[in-house]
Amino acid sequence: EVQLQASGGGLVQAGGSLRLSCAASGFTFDDYAIGWFRQAPGKEREGVSRISKRHDSTYYADSVKGRFTISKDNAKNTVYLQMNSLKPEDTAVYYCAVDLWGESWSPAAWSYWGQGTLVTVSS
Repeated sequence: EVQLQASGGGLVQAGGSLRLSCAASGFTFDDYAIGWFRQAPGKEREGVSRISKRHDSTYYADSVKGRFTISKDNAKNTVYLQMNSLKPEDTAVYYCAVDLWGESWSPAAWSYWGQGTLVTVSS
């Protein structure tokens, strides 16, 4: 059974940093792409960053490019999202997801989801 556990959210001031973690189990970690998505109140869920399976190519939404960094630790079956220079508009529930392909920013294309972790950025 695929399980994803996101953690690391919290309250931070604008300009601050947070690191989110997504601990995975129940599947061969390197056989899946892993993505981070977020959903702000009243808005649709959107893709933030993703890392491809095996070759670890990384992709970022324009809104976070240069501020967020996705990485993975295969030994720990964990993916991280380092978020720097946070802005109030980054406030959202952040989710990690996995998929055999993971080549789309559309949440509907991703197969498995963890519970979210709330990030609140105060101005």
